[in-house]
Amino acid sequence: MKPQFSPSLMCMDFLEVGASIETLDTRCDCYHADVMDGHFVPNFALSPDFLRAFCAAAGRETVCHLMVTDPGAYLEPLAKAGVGTLCVHAETVWRDAFRVLQAIRTLGCKTGLVLCPATPLSAVYPLLGHIDRLTVMTVDPGFAGQRFIPEMLDKLREARDYKREHGCRFVLEADGSCNAGTYRALCAAGTECFVVGTSGLFSLDKDLGRAWEKMESDFAAAVGGRD
Repeated sequence: MKPQFSPSLMCMDFLEVGASIETLDTRCDCYHADVMDGHFVPNFALSPDFLRAFCAAAGRETVCHLMVTDPGAYLEPLAKAGVGTLCVHAETVWRDAFRVLQAIRTLGCKTGLVLCPATPLSAVYPLLGHIDRLTVMTVDPGFAGQRFIPEMLDKLREARDYKREHGCRFVLEADGSCNAGTYRALCAAGTECFVVGTSGLFSLDKDLGRAWEKMESDFAAAVGGRD
């Protein structure tokens, strides 16, 4: 699978969203949208109303990462907003995970599951055959610009091996400090989609087009290209 890149919307310049869409639509594979409720994580970000406007303007799929205590309350509003994939945290759906995943499919969206760094992959083995995307957090959730947690490479390798051995179809995604310093290790661990935020994309140049070129160059230098 060719490596994919998903820019994190919370790291965008919100005064330049329209221009950013024009630049990124021709370059990225999908968009990563963090929805935070100030409870599951001590931060707030991206509402369904914002995403309704964003999805209407964007030409690529928006993948929504629900960092919320009650994901069920957000599923229908986000689906109506035009989000393509709804990714829920395993830590928020222990009791009704299969029901939540079915509700996402009923709404016409693809399903995703997100694991905090302290959550082992084994906790979600029964769910891995039922999802389209598995996101391994490589930083603790809630804030941009955090330091990479190297122990998460073992979790990514385990997920890669499980996918191969069991014929799962999920895209294996890493979220958190994906940048020039981590690309090589993330690729070797089996990462297929890289969420790029402050350190990986938006801080590389004030001009977003040049920042994307720098990101591509950093990735090629680390792993030898995207093909």
